[in-house]
Amino acid sequence: MNTRQTLVLKIHRYSPENNQAWVQDYQLKVSGMLRFTDVLRKINQEQDPGLAWTSSCEHAQCGSCSAIVNGKPLLLCELLVKKAVERFKTTTFVLEPLTVAPVLRDLIVDLAQAYERVHQAKPFIIDPAGPPAEGDELRIQPQMMDHYVEATRCINCFCCAQACISRPGNFLGPNAMMANIVRMLDPKEQAKDERLDILSAGNGLARCHTARACSFVCPKEIDVAHFLALGKQGKMS
Repeated sequence: MNTRQTLVLKIHRYSPENNQAWVQDYQLKVSGMLRFTDVLRKINQEQDPGLAWTSSCEHAQCGSCSAIVNGKPLLLCELLVKKAVERFKTTTFVLEPLTVAPVLRDLIVDLAQAYERVHQAKPFIIDPAGPPAEGDELRIQPQMMDHYVEATRCINCFCCAQACISRPGNFLGPNAMMANIVRMLDPKEQAKDERLDILSAGNGLARCHTARACSFVCPKEIDVAHFLALGKQGKMS
């Protein structure tokens, strides 16, 4: 049954023009099958066209709609109204922007600044291996491929960085460490020592407290803490 719910959304607003922040309440009746991105769009269309938020793919692949809902970082495009009511046991929801980067307006943060931490981890092959001696394919054992593909499913939504208890210190963040570790797992990468230096730097894995909050909140259900543990042990080849 497609039940309807009367929601109260308490949304954290921010105006860069006058540097003012406030919480604004919106009440609306919606289908339980709507996603929170649909709910925000409905607010734009019917109540407040000035409410600013962001999304792109709305299929949980780009990570651009990340926000904090009732204290938990998640993807708004994945959160159905019905599931949210069941999960949080309330029809009142507090929506806040992530704190991993400065707020630009309302629920929109400066992801370019957040990505600077990922870029420091060098999410690209530094020193690619040449072609194999025979044939033109670099073959990977199936068990290694399964492990590698699991790590590559990270979409950099920054939910893990938001939940990490090590922030906002000098830690680059779980997703930045994952970006490095993915390339450590890549058999084409030859700059293993340089990558280990990144992991062992002062803003690297030494800052990780192994609280596993990163794994708990990951929308792609990646066991991020497991990969970070492999990084700490240097067991990635």
